[in-house]
Amino acid sequence: MSEFTYVDFFAGVGGFRIAADSLGGNCVGTCEWDRHSRRTYGVNFPDHYHHPFFSNVRDVNEKDIPDHDVFLAGFPCQPFSLAGVSKKNSLGRKHGLDDEEQGNLFFDIVRILKHKRPKAFLLENVKNLRSHDGGRTFNTMMESLTSTLGYSCHSTVIDAKGWVPQHRERTFIVGFDSSVDFSFENVRIRKFGPRSPRLSRILHPEDGSEIAEPPYTAGTQAEVGKKYILTTHLWEYLREYKRKHAEAGNGFGYSLMNGDDVARTLSARYHKDGSEILIKRLKRGNPRRLTPRECARLMGFPEKFRIPVSDTQAYRQFGNAVVPGVARSVLRAMLSSMQAQPGMGTCARVS
Repeated sequence: MSEFTYVDFFAGVGGFRIAADSLGGNCVGTCEWDRHSRRTYGVNFPDHYHHPFFSNVRDVNEKDIPDHDVFLAGFPCQPFSLAGVSKKNSLGRKHGLDDEEQGNLFFDIVRILKHKRPKAFLLENVKNLRSHDGGRTFNTMMESLTSTLGYSCHSTVIDAKGWVPQHRERTFIVGFDSSVDFSFENVRIRKFGPRSPRLSRILHPEDGSEIAEPPYTAGTQAEVGKKYILTTHLWEYLREYKRKHAEAGNGFGYSLMNGDDVARTLSARYHKDGSEILIKRLKRGNPRRLTPRECARLMGFPEKFRIPVSDTQAYRQFGNAVVPGVARSVLRAMLSSMQAQPGMGTCARVS
């Protein structure tokens, strides 16, 4: 694979970075505002010190961004997610593109694309982006990318459960600055089936077959730490909460799973009680949360990925992350399409 250059904006802990590097990419610029995420990113990609690292996209002068072939961005999803919109409505706050804190950061992407004019871009957000505000939000975004900037754009929703044992639907938007024969039909989508990964692949076996990793696991059997097991008080509260909503005809409440299951979507709020993904412990008592290491595995991050932050921050980081395997499949199809287009340059050479 020949090298292509890219920038990693709204980088989080590097889901896009893992995907792009595996395809021969060379990161020339990164932007991430959260200091805890920057710490995790830094210990896993120490070479980031060799290129510009921006903290706040609003303060970035587009002239300071190095030239690059591909622009990558998993921009904030909270203004468009179902849970995020519901919370903001309950608080009387604006959401979507009217969210001054996060929602209108999309227009900083437009600003950067307009000035730097990379050959291609790849954006990721929640599934609800396409239907938010009756589709008007998404239409405004696509209008900005196509009519205003002149990019040829494609979008679709991909569920990551063919790559990881997690039902995780995300909107992907691809754009090219010239006519490229690209279609999401050419992306190698891993269809979910009997051989797709299940939770047993990412759970700690607790039988001594893996080396203990304190504080997540300990002892000769590498058993999950006691702090991840729900207290009786919390477990009773969650059961009562679910019972009340069930009587009211609602589907709210915890999800109790075992190794044969596929998890619900891991969210940034997992640190609160872990109720969306609780693991059965059979005859061993109350269920437990996933450990941060299991969350990293659930997102498809490599086993060597280091987690230098608190559990709370780790849960937030992986809940907000991009699944590297999905990003890699989309990016690979993009590069292949660019390779077939004369004049696109070495950035498009991928095998």
